[in-house]
Amino acid sequence: METTMTTAVPKLTTLHPRISSNSFSLRFSLTFPAKKTALVKHTCSPSHIPLRVSASSQSQAAAEATKVSSIPSEMKACVYGEYGGVEVLKFDDKVSVPEVKEDQVLIKVVAAALNPVDAKRRQGKFKATDSPLPTVPGYDVAGVVVKVGNQVKELKEGDAVYGNINEKALEGPKQFGSLAEYTAVEEKLLALKPKNLDFIQAAGLPLAIETAYEGLERTGFSAGKSILVLNGAGGVGSLVIQLAKHVFGASRIAATSSTGKLELLKSLGADLAIDYTKENFEDLPEKFDVVYDAIGQCDKAVKVVKEGGSVVALTGAVTPPGFRFVVTSNGNTLKTLNPYLESGKIKPVVDPKGPFTFSQVAEAFSYIETNRATGKVVIHPIP
Repeated sequence: METTMTTAVPKLTTLHPRISSNSFSLRFSLTFPAKKTALVKHTCSPSHIPLRVSASSQSQAAAEATKVSSIPSEMKACVYGEYGGVEVLKFDDKVSVPEVKEDQVLIKVVAAALNPVDAKRRQGKFKATDSPLPTVPGYDVAGVVVKVGNQVKELKEGDAVYGNINEKALEGPKQFGSLAEYTAVEEKLLALKPKNLDFIQAAGLPLAIETAYEGLERTGFSAGKSILVLNGAGGVGSLVIQLAKHVFGASRIAATSSTGKLELLKSLGADLAIDYTKENFEDLPEKFDVVYDAIGQCDKAVKVVKEGGSVVALTGAVTPPGFRFVVTSNGNTLKTLNPYLESGKIKPVVDPKGPFTFSQVAEAFSYIETNRATGKVVIHPIP
């Protein structure tokens, strides 16, 4: 299938040689105004263009499952064969569908999401521990199970699931990620998709919500404590605010963002929304039990933490007593948080520029690398 992009970013072209799997909103979800979609020209027949799924979990899963009468041997995927900028991203429709190990399921991907780690991986920032090139990128996935390994205990064909497919983000992430028609994932990394969320909303959650949750747990955060969240409107920050409030019982939540996102912070549960373009949070008179730095300002964050408090630093240089951790993907975390998602207490935030179509993957990468995204950058539909 030839895809013509009308964006200013480099066109994703076909990659050769053939790649083998053996070689290599708040709903205002926060659903935002519809974006202007780039024109995409497909030469494939309409029967192969996925339809946008509905909001009903059962009908979504059924609709997606009926599209897969048989599992093909080859699939279309976004691939890069060398490290670099967005120009290394290519499309290849001759990628072998990954084989399913005994503890894995094969997922027909409906939606995927990008995270900062995807960009860092593509740039070769942790090539020493990466899987071999060429790489199909993508950590976050939402889709339908179409095949199960013989040691899979709970999931079955037709289940709508979501998860972060890489147990260790920086240590041997899968060579065949979620930016493809199919991906193979260990059952223990997945959970059933929350019934009230569509695949787009679900795809944006796994890595970010697991990072938010694990970071709060590592600080010993608990009811009655206060927290300051830096970049509160980002993918992780928007979930830290909600988890701190509804799961951990925070007594006070402050968060930073640009001017246009202050109301979003308040709607998520922040008691104090700080405009970083007009105020220096490090000059605040109050101190916090925990500062969750999701933007890379640990040197300033340590100035507003209480004595004996904790500073989580997801990126940038770490200043004591700040600490960094690398998230561990865990389906049980998603299962624990599913009731909060299904009750509406915790809401996914999908960037208003999205979802990006599969042909706009390079544009989506460029956008997430600006660090200006609101919530999550989601790719849908996946061919």
